[in-house]
Amino acid sequence: MSRWIHRYLDPSDSLLEVLFGLVMAFTMPAGARLLFNAQEFSAVELAIGLLGCNVAWGIIDAAFYLLGSLFDRNRRALFVRKLQAVADEREALALVEDEFDLSEGPPLSAKGKADLYRTLLNTLRRAGTDRARLRSEDFVAAGLIVVLVSVTALPGLAALAMVSDGLAALRIANFVQLGLLFLVGYGWAHYSGTNPWHAGAVVSVVGVLLIFIAVALGG
Repeated sequence: MSRWIHRYLDPSDSLLEVLFGLVMAFTMPAGARLLFNAQEFSAVELAIGLLGCNVAWGIIDAAFYLLGSLFDRNRRALFVRKLQAVADEREALALVEDEFDLSEGPPLSAKGKADLYRTLLNTLRRAGTDRARLRSEDFVAAGLIVVLVSVTALPGLAALAMVSDGLAALRIANFVQLGLLFLVGYGWAHYSGTNPWHAGAVVSVVGVLLIFIAVALGG
């Protein structure tokens, strides 16, 4: 399943969407515990609100993804048109070097960087410059974003729907979501080559801090 998802979404994007959904799902129950007394909790109503919130933000995030994809491709097409209009090769190479920053990638020798930039320049001089359009794969990726953000609400939703005691349901939902934050970090380590236990702990701590900030600011 994850292999199919990553045909359309980069692993970092999919994991970030899951993390975003979990933070959203955690924020509502955590905020409810601060704002209401135990007697005022309606677990079913909170469950409906939790699901609606995550679905809505999944749709919003998917729309931003589509807009961002279209913007990035058209910006790159504009760069290629500008590059092809430059006659001086030294100036063109400087433009390519500025556009494709290699400082964060694997270490390369000066000659290796120069060869790569020259290859990119020769390739881009022959590239098409038509305006970009959204493709079917983009809409599949956007749909996956909606699903990923929405699904993260289900564990908390199940606790709120099955436990009649509102306060107990919130506590169970929070513990489940905290465990999922750890699992997201643990899974992230598979793609980054870091220690999975360390990554899980870091993501859990960062996620909880973000939740506290969101609740404190009324989010």
